[in-house]
Amino acid sequence: MKIAVVGATGLVGGEILKVLEERNFPVTELLAVASERSVGKEITFKGKQIKVIGFEEAIAAKPDIAIFSAGGGTSLELAPRFAEAGITVIDNSSAWRMDPTKKLVVPEINAGELTREDKIIANPNCSTIQMVVVLNPLHKKYKIKRVVVSTYQSVTGTGKAAVDQLFSERAGDHSKGKVYPHQIDLNVLPHIDVFLDNGYTKEEMKMTNETKKIMGDDSIAVTATTVRIPTIGGHSEAVNIEFENEFDLNEVRQILSEAEGVILQDDPKNALYPMPLTAHGKDETFVGRIRRDESQPKTLNLWIVADNLRKGAATNTVQIAEFLAKHDLVGVAEEA
Repeated sequence: MKIAVVGATGLVGGEILKVLEERNFPVTELLAVASERSVGKEITFKGKQIKVIGFEEAIAAKPDIAIFSAGGGTSLELAPRFAEAGITVIDNSSAWRMDPTKKLVVPEINAGELTREDKIIANPNCSTIQMVVVLNPLHKKYKIKRVVVSTYQSVTGTGKAAVDQLFSERAGDHSKGKVYPHQIDLNVLPHIDVFLDNGYTKEEMKMTNETKKIMGDDSIAVTATTVRIPTIGGHSEAVNIEFENEFDLNEVRQILSEAEGVILQDDPKNALYPMPLTAHGKDETFVGRIRRDESQPKTLNLWIVADNLRKGAATNTVQIAEFLAKHDLVGVAEEA
């Protein structure tokens, strides 16, 4: 299968290449694609050096799947052109997520909705993905009424320049260009993406709107506070879930221990709970600190951690590609 990675020289693009290799995706030919300034550079895939090509050359090469991780503007401009050429696009940006004509996919939840006609498939926001992987099996059993989530998000979610800012500040150098409006080292910023007129940030509203779309239920009320912290390796979330129906804590643990893509780490007596440090480089979503909310009935507290560059971005897109390949959903749509 011929695969193009658009944005191959970026932080997430590099992770996509790594995940394709690790999961032994059936790549017969890999196209590394980036903007004009990166054309001619080389990336390494499966021990081979591959020259970066431009967008036009990539479209002409007619890959089966193009995994985009090149920003919203690029996706809006180029994804339709790839799609018109019969190429299936899996897009990592926010450009297509809330488009009612496009599927927003987390494979463990709704990959079954994909068809051969879906030529632009949206990958959800990183903090949404890890949350819904845990919420969905619980929603099926107890029906979720409301979710209150506070996030603790890694600087890797902003890209390489943010990681550079953190480590420069840690070394005492505050002269480099800043990605954040304030120092991030030894600090916490309740500010991810831009502020909207309602006082929430775009990231917070992504979590609200995307959760409903992925889980196919507009009745789920979601409110979020998203926070940037000086860590790398993964995003963490404190999640409070109110259900329609009563639950049993042992049953909750059993459901989550059997959920696809979820690893239960819930032994507080032995200080076992999910952390970015231990989630780093992993494809699964980790959940722990499972306990009843004693302030109101039918309500649960838990803690979720996942590597935002892996399950939150690269791994989820590769899993979508795997589903498409396995179910023969790639190629020109047949006439009805």
